Amino acid sequence: MSYTLGVLGGSGLYEIEGLRDVVELDVDTPFGKPSDVLVKGTLENGTTLLFLPRHGRGHKVPPHQINYRANVCALKMSGATHLVSVSAVGSMKEEIEPGHLVIPDQFIDLTKRRITTFFEDGVAGHVPFADPVCGLVAQALGDAGEKTGTRVHRGGTYVCMEGPQFSTRAESRLYRTWGVSVIGMTSMPEAKLAREAELPFATLALATDYDCWHDTHDAVTVEAVVATMKKNVSVAKRAIALLAAALPDPTKSLAHGAARGAVMTAKDAISATARERLGWLLPN
Repeated sequence: MSYTLGVLGGSGLYEIEGLRDVVELDVDTPFGKPSDVLVKGTLENGTTLLFLPRHGRGHKVPPHQINYRANVCALKMSGATHLVSVSAVGSMKEEIEPGHLVIPDQFIDLTKRRITTFFEDGVAGHVPFADPVCGLVAQALGDAGEKTGTRVHRGGTYVCMEGPQFSTRAESRLYRTWGVSVIGMTSMPEAKLAREAELPFATLALATDYDCWHDTHDAVTVEAVVATMKKNVSVAKRAIALLAAALPDPTKSLAHGAARGAVMTAKDAISATARERLGWLLPN
């Protein structure tokens, strides 16, 4: 069976070596336009890749203004069977050094203003989310990361803040007491929406710095983050290509059937407008 890997990330990843038959897809969704056009291509092993720069080309959209619903919906509507979020993060542990990769298996959502669900306006749905990451995709992604020769930390908690400002020192030290591994601004609500969209999901977190808790390192700066991120992009490209050749069966994922078993609203109480809005996900 052929699969389609959806990738949410920063600029440059759609230039993955070996991507052929590249086209751009201008997608409309019931939730508005995604951050940019989708880049679609085929990798050497036959897997289709769908890439969407979550901040738009040129990094124009700040994390608190991303249309997360449109992004995930556009990837699903375009055929994605799996979803990986590539995210620059700050390290909250000494052993996670800038340049290392982290495959978190838990999240703490501290965002404040983001819409986190497709189920609203006449349709109530509650998906299970105790384990927010697909263990099968996380395993394959960790294996792919290690094949690049980069240090990979498997598991751990990603705390997602609202941004766009970085943390205060007091906040950073507080999060450290929670035992979190990394801090970022984008994997929530991506993980929640991926589960509702029945997409097996994992995050490839690229550590760019120690957050400001670290007394012997400079406070976080945009320059430092960008410099390390550029080095990490080539690693991320290789990891994604390797993952694409080893995608697990999506029917074995926790995400399989998640939305279909989540709707609490009686069918005869769902309006025609709501049915049209969610038809891409629940056609029946």
